[in-house]
Amino acid sequence: MGILHDDVVIIRQSENEGEPSVITVNCPDKTGLGCDLCRILLFFGLSIVRGDVSTDGKWCYIVFWVVCKPTTRWDSSRWELLKKRLVGACPSCSSASGISYYRSELQPPKPPDVFLLKLCCHDRKGLLHDVTEVLCSLELNIKKVKVSTTPDGTVMDLFFVTDTRELLHTKKRQEETYKALEDVMQDAVISCNIEKVGPEITACSQACPFLPSAITVDIFHLEMSNELPIVSLTSNDVSVTMDNSLSPAHTLVQIVCQDHKGLLYDIMRTLKDYNIQISYGRFYIKQGRKCEIDLFIMQADGKKIVDPGKQSALSSRLQMELLQPLRVAVVSRGPDTELLVANPVELSSKGRPLVFHDITLALKMLNTCIFSAEIGRHMIGDRVWEVYRVLLDEGASLSIPRRKVEEGVWKQLMGWE
Repeated sequence: MGILHDDVVIIRQSENEGEPSVITVNCPDKTGLGCDLCRILLFFGLSIVRGDVSTDGKWCYIVFWVVCKPTTRWDSSRWELLKKRLVGACPSCSSASGISYYRSELQPPKPPDVFLLKLCCHDRKGLLHDVTEVLCSLELNIKKVKVSTTPDGTVMDLFFVTDTRELLHTKKRQEETYKALEDVMQDAVISCNIEKVGPEITACSQACPFLPSAITVDIFHLEMSNELPIVSLTSNDVSVTMDNSLSPAHTLVQIVCQDHKGLLYDIMRTLKDYNIQISYGRFYIKQGRKCEIDLFIMQADGKKIVDPGKQSALSSRLQMELLQPLRVAVVSRGPDTELLVANPVELSSKGRPLVFHDITLALKMLNTCIFSAEIGRHMIGDRVWEVYRVLLDEGASLSIPRRKVEEGVWKQLMGWE
């Protein structure tokens, strides 16, 4: 007995404003499926206010209650696109004969084609965010960016992007991108060009895998010292407890913490990296934005987690990821001022969506100009991090206290704006 393709993901849109829409996923299971689905919902700007998941190890049933921002306009085509992306993340029904566990070394997916978008334009406040917003709306994923400003006010933006729709090699898709950029930027555009780049160009564009020690100290003090930082750029208290007495086959993980943008994604990506399978889970937000999460989990071998060392490692990592899912710091680089933002990369090499979008939006709202920006992946300790280095304009915008810039960017990234 099979399941119709259209029934893998069912979306029931809310009838009244402010009420959540309900997304139901019914498909074969795999370790990390919840993470992949939550990443897609985060990319589409949806907040999960409640969630339920259950699986027998072969088939899973997941329900998300989601809300979108009041300022975001959703039409039928966007809901259809969301459904298409969610279905694409689900295993095929033929894989239901056995659970598929994530293994980074087995059958890695073919890397997507990388394109270089070269945009030359006249500078203005908020320009980089407007460009970033267009690329996100077109489902063009920014893998790396280099932005520089000349003394005469001309900006050269180099975006290395991949296309979720895998159509950027076509003339129609490129013209769609040109038009979308021109509609937003209007007369500011001087030239725009898109070309596919080979692996040798992509490799040359990669940042040095190791960051200078000064930068790692600035943004990774919590990771390195295992102590809370002096600054308050963390979530409120996070409680993570584990219990093996309530189930003969599963370890119960109970989490209580403050809600933030991508909270469920942060939990799911951590469990995915540890190759942990969720058999049953429940997530909901109480009054005051407090979240309670109950997860019955087991290891890849089908056993509960009884080793105290493994329990402690997983508990500590979950607490760390929920206290500070991203790192934010504004620091001095000689005469210059630099904004640093970093987020961990999944073992599957997928990064957190919309980080650069939120950084540029926060700076635009703070009336702070960007002189240059770079995105690169770096090895910090035993993990890969995506690091955003934004050199702030030396003009009047720097009259804003650094602390205010840090907090503004942090709140935007956490969804507390």
